[in-house]
Amino acid sequence: MPDSDIGDLLAARLGVVFGDDVRVEDLRRLTAGANSETWSFRCHRGTEVQRLILRRQPDSVHGPLGMTRESEAISAAAEAGVPVPRVIDFSDDTDALGAPYLVCDHIDGESIPRKLLRDDRYAQARKGMAAELGRNLARIHSIPLSAVPALQTGSRSGLDELRQSYLHLDTPSAVTEIALAALSMYQPEPVPETVVHGDFRNGNLLISDTGLGAVLDWELTHIGDPREDLGWLLVKCWRFGTAPEVGGFGTVDELLDGYAEVAGTRPDIEAVRWWQLYRTVWWSIVCAQMASRHLSGAHRSVELAAIGRRVCEQEHDILLALGRPATAIAEPPAKVTEPGLHGRPTAAELVNAVAEWLRTTVMSDAATGSTRFEARVAANVLDIVERELAAGDAALDRQHAALAELGFDSETDLALELRAGRANPQDPRIIAVVRAAVTERLLVANPRYLEQ
Repeated sequence: MPDSDIGDLLAARLGVVFGDDVRVEDLRRLTAGANSETWSFRCHRGTEVQRLILRRQPDSVHGPLGMTRESEAISAAAEAGVPVPRVIDFSDDTDALGAPYLVCDHIDGESIPRKLLRDDRYAQARKGMAAELGRNLARIHSIPLSAVPALQTGSRSGLDELRQSYLHLDTPSAVTEIALAALSMYQPEPVPETVVHGDFRNGNLLISDTGLGAVLDWELTHIGDPREDLGWLLVKCWRFGTAPEVGGFGTVDELLDGYAEVAGTRPDIEAVRWWQLYRTVWWSIVCAQMASRHLSGAHRSVELAAIGRRVCEQEHDILLALGRPATAIAEPPAKVTEPGLHGRPTAAELVNAVAEWLRTTVMSDAATGSTRFEARVAANVLDIVERELAAGDAALDRQHAALAELGFDSETDLALELRAGRANPQDPRIIAVVRAAVTERLLVANPRYLEQ
């Protein structure tokens, strides 16, 4: 839908909400969004001007009551003392804005993790952030289930649900089979279920130079084990290359101590670690699911396509969590400059030229936020293609030889044998072959991730 149409529909809807004539100005798309769109705008009502945020879901992947659940959860969180934006309007229908939506107050702050974790401006906020996040998670988990009635129709997280999501994807993975076996072996004793935010991590937190300003993106809220939120916050990809485990902000002890200040009890660290592994596996599956939406044609998107190549990052993190680091980190493949049958520029050089054009021209200051974001993603995709062209078939040949030595035809064959119980997920020889394959994939998809 054109931006102007969204603006006109938004003005008409807010006119009904406020009972007044409304003019929408400066409507800007903030993010491309894998599932949702986020827009900022100014709402004019006579002499009064409000800065507001629109969240819109053209691809409603969170069920028929997604925005109702999100709105109820935000309101209940505010009652529990969690900093959140005030909800102005929402609907799960598509009549008003062509898609389910939620309108809320704009809150000043920064959500870009790399700025929050590196800029001197946020140094003071970083100092106590891990404990502050723990306190706010405890407040979320204190929300009465009755305060969010739409959650009763939502799903609960658990190992069976994780396994079913993986099987439904129909993409056998040796790493996932190994992880599911470990999760099954060490599953912690259950605790009373609570409201779970579901996506509480760096990137969904609005932070000022003095501290936490707001907890955002409640679309994955559900009923479940409260330790799931803690484990998700520890997942390595949300540290964005920094060392501290809690989103790059601080230590696990600081997080759990902050949680205990409000909850009165300190969660079991081993159970939190189990959920950390669980959510790393979950994120690997979700990345593959998002890529499949692009590949199937359901939602053609360069961002969704790129996310498919992030699966190997999660595979790497799964193996790290299981105590299986990359034993030898090779260099990324060298660039190909020798001309082949088709001469120069080679395919790799053509790919590099397009990536350079995207970065220097399409990502110019004149481009809108969403266009610049998608251009950056597209340029990164071309970098992957260039590295894959340079790598050739050598890594695949090495993998086939290693698998054949163990009696497997392919990595898919190994995954199916692990699933059937005919291969041992703790066999060090199998782990070594899988570890090597994941490292090879990362050297093409994102070699810097191996250095983090």
